[in-house]
Amino acid sequence: MAQDDVAIIKNANWETTKLGKKFYWKRIHFKQKELFSANQSINILEISLNNKKVKFGFATVDSMKTDPQIKRSLQKTSKIAADLGASAAVNAGFFDMKNGGAVDFLKIGGTVIDTTRLSNVARLPFHSISGVIIENNKVSIIKGEQKAGWEKNLTQENVLLTGPLLMYNGGMEELAKTPFNDNRHPRTCACVTNDKKLLLISVDGRSAESFGMTLAELSTLAKALNCKDAINFDGGGSTTMYIKGQPEGGVVNYPSDNKLFDHAGERPVSNIFYIK
Repeated sequence: MAQDDVAIIKNANWETTKLGKKFYWKRIHFKQKELFSANQSINILEISLNNKKVKFGFATVDSMKTDPQIKRSLQKTSKIAADLGASAAVNAGFFDMKNGGAVDFLKIGGTVIDTTRLSNVARLPFHSISGVIIENNKVSIIKGEQKAGWEKNLTQENVLLTGPLLMYNGGMEELAKTPFNDNRHPRTCACVTNDKKLLLISVDGRSAESFGMTLAELSTLAKALNCKDAINFDGGGSTTMYIKGQPEGGVVNYPSDNKLFDHAGERPVSNIFYIK
């Protein structure tokens, strides 16, 4: 973890907008290859986990249980969030771009919406051994097991498996050497800070204006932002942050699916994390 990059993050002049009680939108655009020797566009939703004025939740396009024979709906993050009346949202878990539906376990309000899809039970997908839970409107990041079906024992009513896990109990998690982890991409992640705040982060990528991050760089960002636990969500063309009432249909980052650095490149997804 390069100390100069940590200092750059900590000392940066973040543009901040108050969205509600203990609820802020922070953003910055490093334009001179300042951070990780790259241009970077970063947006953060920051909210106190003790804020009783809000509701945290997962939402999916439809509620059909997993059936590989049925084509599932996909919809843009901004559309799902707007239909819910959400104040803000980011894209969440990984999904099947052809048939729809999450590819990892998803439970909302006590109902299992999707289950982890395994091609080989002996080898779990890298994003199915950690997750986010919401219970009594409290958000936690959990470290699971490298064992198929571990999530079925979770009793919480709202569970999303995703990953890889980036930080846990203040420590940096070891990341496998893979192209997914080591190449720069747009990224979305969730963090719980040491002072009990939830951060939802989007990092734009795949453009000269914003290169994107490796997962090691994303972990460094989380650490510099005082995160105790941090987890990766789906990224790439899916990375989207929505804030109600903002221009461009509420899309405040620069989704990359249209290969342009604008707000119009949203990719339809299966599920989101929202704040209402």
